[in-house]
This record gives sequence, C-alpha cells and structure tokens, in this order.
Amino acid sequence: MTDSQRPGKTLYRLDSAQVEQCPMACLLATAEGEVLAANALAGPLEEAIAQGHTPEVLGFIGRAALTGKPMAESILLPGPQGPIYFELTLMPMAEPDTVLVLGREVTLERNLRVALVESRQRYKDLVEISSDFSWETGLDGRFVFVTPRGAMGYSADELVGRDPARLIDPGHEEEGKVFSARHPTEDVEIWMRTALGQPICVQVSAAPLIGPAGEWRGARGVCRDITDMRERDAALARAANRERLLTYIVRTIRDEVEPGNMLQAAAEATARALSAQGCRIYRVESGRYLAAAGFGAFGEGPTDRALEAALEGGAQTFEFEQDGWQVMAALTRYHGQVNGAIALARPSPLWHDDERILITDVANQIGIANEQIANHERILNLSRTDALTGLFNRRAFFEEAIRRFNRLDRDQKSAALLYVDLDNFKMVNDVRGHQAGDQVLIAVRDLLVGNTRPIDLVARLGGDEFAVWLEGADVSVAEKRAQALLGAFTSLLPLSGIPEKPLGASLGVAVHLPDHPERFEELVARADETMYEVKRHGKGSYRLSVPSVVREKAQ
Repeated sequence: MTDSQRPGKTLYRLDSAQVEQCPMACLLATAEGEVLAANALAGPLEEAIAQGHTPEVLGFIGRAALTGKPMAESILLPGPQGPIYFELTLMPMAEPDTVLVLGREVTLERNLRVALVESRQRYKDLVEISSDFSWETGLDGRFVFVTPRGAMGYSADELVGRDPARLIDPGHEEEGKVFSARHPTEDVEIWMRTALGQPICVQVSAAPLIGPAGEWRGARGVCRDITDMRERDAALARAANRERLLTYIVRTIRDEVEPGNMLQAAAEATARALSAQGCRIYRVESGRYLAAAGFGAFGEGPTDRALEAALEGGAQTFEFEQDGWQVMAALTRYHGQVNGAIALARPSPLWHDDERILITDVANQIGIANEQIANHERILNLSRTDALTGLFNRRAFFEEAIRRFNRLDRDQKSAALLYVDLDNFKMVNDVRGHQAGDQVLIAVRDLLVGNTRPIDLVARLGGDEFAVWLEGADVSVAEKRAQALLGAFTSLLPLSGIPEKPLGASLGVAVHLPDHPERFEELVARADETMYEVKRHGKGSYRLSVPSVVREKAQ
C-alpha cells in the first residue's frame, strides 16, 4: 500500500492482490457503488452493495469519497442465519472516488453483550421480587450485600455490616457457619430471629467467593423462609403421634372381651401414652362420679372427692395442682350426655397442648366404653339373656317363640325357625383358646343380628348352637335369609382354628305354614333334624323343611 498527499486529504493505493490477502472483510468500491475488488470475507458487504438492500453502505462510501477522510461506522446486514453486525472502516484511495472498505463481523460479541445486559436485568428483577433473599459476606464474615428489600423484618441497610451469627437462634451456631462457607453448601436449615425477636426457620444455600489467586474472599448465597413448612410438618408429626397413641389406647380397650376389664385396660394404656404417674376413670351412677378403674398412683394430693368437686363445675377439660401434683381431667360423654370422667396425674411437668387434645379424644372413647359397660350390665341383670353374647338364652327364646307360634294360626301367617350350628368350632377352642372361641361366638352374634330384622328373634341355645325366629317368613323368604347368612358366615374363616378345619355354619330351616297346622315341638324337631342332616352330608350348607303334609302332596 502506498499513499499520496493532497491538501486536506490522506489518500491510499491498493491493488487486487492486497485485497484478496487481507485477513478481514475487504473490498474496493467506487462512490457510484461499483465493486472493483473484494475478498471472500466481504461477501455480505458486496451483496449488500449489489442488491441495494442496505443503502447505508453506499452512503458511507460516498461520504468517505467526498470528504477524503477515513470513517468508522457500524451497520446491520441481512444474513441466512439472522442479522449480521459489522464494524466498518472506510478509507479514501488515491484513485478518484474510490474507497477501501474494511469490515469486522461483531455479531457474536454484540449478542453476548446484549445477553449479558439481559441476564443482569433478569437477575436484578428476580432478586427484587423473590420471597427469598440473597446475601453476600466479606472477609470479616459480615454482610456486604443483602437483597434490596431486606429480610426477616430488617431493611437491607440494617443488615449490611451486621454479623449473621448475631441473628442465629441459640443452639444453631454450628449451622450458622454456612454464611462463611468454604465449600458449596445446599439446603442447610437454621433457626434465626427476626427483627421482632420471633423464631424463623430459613433454608440456606451458599457458595464461597474465590479470588484470582485462589484465596477465599467471602461467600454468597440465598435464604428461604420455610417456617410455615416446618411448623406444618411439626403439627402433622404431633397429630400423627396423637393418632398413634389414640389407636394404641382404643385397640387396648377393644381387645378386652370382658367389658369389666375395658376401663382397667384403658386406664393403664392412657397413663403410659401420656407419661402420667396415674390414671383414674370414673362412671356416673345415681348422679355421683364413682371411680371405676385406676392405674398407678395419684400421690397424696388428688382425691376422688376433690376430682368430683372439680368435675361438677361442668367444664369439658380442666387442670389443677394439688400437693405438687399436676392433674388433668376430662368429662366423658355418650350422645351428649355426661357418663363419667378420666383423670391423669403426675408430679411434673405441666401438661402441654398435644396432651390436652389427646385426653379429649380418649375421653370420647371412654364415653363409648362407659355406655357399653352400662348396657352390658343391664343385660346381665336380665335373666332372659345369654351372658356372653347378650342374645336370648334358650329358656327366654322358646318362651317368646311359643308365644308367637300360638298366634300364627289365628293371624294366618307363616314363620320360619332356623337352627344354626357352628362347624369346627371346637378346633378354635382347642388351638386358639377359649377366649378366641368367645370372640367367635360374639362375631356370630353380630352376623345373626346384622342379617335379621328387629322383629325377628335371635338366641344362643348353648355352646355353639344358635336359633333364629323369622317372623312372617314364608318358604322363599326363609331360603333367601338362609343363603344370606351362609354368605355372611364366610367372614369367620380368618377366625378358624386351622385352615384344614374352616370355621363355618350348618343351617336347618323349618317353615311353618298356616294352612298346615302342627305343634311347636314338631317345628323345632324339623329344624333340628334338617340341621343335623346338613352336618351328616358335608356341613357348610342349609336344608329346608316344610310340613309333612306339604311334602306328601308334592310327591
């Protein structure tokens, strides 16, 4: 390249070979837009001049040629993959109206710069609107930056320069080291204190700041307030624990077959579940609270009379201290009616909210147990009932059945008598014990009562024999009821003594028809006989018996 001097202008000379060898986009053009020479890198510039898509290029060339002075410009050119950004240097040449155009593509640099600006703005926006707060600490471990909106009730200005350790709840100092993290750390939970002194649980993630020489220069990170989440977790955990304890208490009560032992089991289970020294359960009898069961000691202070006086105040739950013992009690109810109370005592500590909730739940269960026991006692006082199942006993059943039987011919109604004998019941007693056998008998009672109507009679005749009087039942109804009972008896299979001897029932069904008079003894004999026929022919089924006159006509 050579130059020549003209007044006020600096001009250059360039040949085609030099244009081709130029390491950047290079072309030689006239002011009128004629490209005299160009290298491969100048393709977009050459096309822009030729197509006229970017008239600014010709304008720059014309101005450089006119002024005779070098110019620096930026321009946007169309490209196959999107816009192409060029930085241009235009230099007038010695030849008249000829300009050398040098171009450097800066598309990548410009896009990176725009992305950086957008990224910084995005980060700024997110930091300012986020419920989390960002922070940075310096060499001294103090905050040098905090989210502009502040945190934990403090403004940003109040936090900058403050030592994070002074904000940490006592006992969490070790976790507080995350604010001077030497290694990347995620999701560290720390209990801190707000500006009002309230506890707050924050989840912290942090990373160290490392200088050019690898030296530690501080840390930065993000804190998230998870207090509500942890409080919910704690509440759920406490509720689950109460549920577990209540389930344990209720199961203990229900596992007692003898109603008289229910309250004693409940007192022991409740005292253990609530860490009490002693527990007493009361029942209301003739308007008085009488101790019905107890476990452990109440100390020298609380007495039945003192508890009764407090209970008569009418509050659902209450607490008092007497002679150094902390006493908590609750009324028990059934269908809204007070039927007793439960009281717990221990020397210390004071009762807390979870225990207050739990004793209320327990009191509800004790209320049900008290009612069940009262009902059981009323039943036991009736000589017409079976002591275990509460069903009619043999004598009461036949008395009532005979009375109803004598009305049938007069009212021209039918009825059915079912004899139910358990299959393989003895194996239950032999293998699992008599308590398990009693549970089976009670389960049979529930099945029979659940599959009959209030107007029907259900009785335990003795041992594993039961009887059912189906009032007004004809042959069709009696068969359907027998089939339903057999289906229900399949639920007893898990109570069998051994799988090879499944627990079940054999049913004998005798139907009385008003058009075919017979004596009650004959009806009973038919029911008994058909039941034993089932026993002899494989068990687990039923047979139907109608009066002999009907059978003879059918034949």
